[in-house]
Amino acid sequence: MTDENKELARRALEFWSSDNNDDTAQVFSERYVNHQEPSIEGNVKDLDLDGWKALVAGYHAAFSESRVRIIMQIAEDDLVATRWEFTARHTGDYVGHPPTGKTAVWTGVEIDRMAGGKIIESWVDWDKYRLLETLGLLQ
Repeated sequence: MTDENKELARRALEFWSSDNNDDTAQVFSERYVNHQEPSIEGNVKDLDLDGWKALVAGYHAAFSESRVRIIMQIAEDDLVATRWEFTARHTGDYVGHPPTGKTAVWTGVEIDRMAGGKIIESWVDWDKYRLLETLGLLQ
């Protein structure tokens, strides 16, 4: 079961890629909850599936040429921890900032909990500072 769970976790991260055409209904439970720490707005934010889809859509509006690289995965019981690296080009408005045209690379860790063959909950901790610094958006 751990290999199947790792594959689900990989598919979940691939939704951030520019060329992904996967179906969220095949990956996420309707009761899905995503815990973002930090959220792009600051603090911690909990998102339901629709909120997570809106977050990903906003990301795609702001970034093109987005790629996801899985650095490492560890699975145990119903949990999968994935260390990942994102690379993307800032080509649209992002949290009030006009496009810079710069390519950013940042990392993070996502822990996914599985139930019934789908992801039901995720905890995401990502390097917001590195993303914003690379784009020149920090003062």
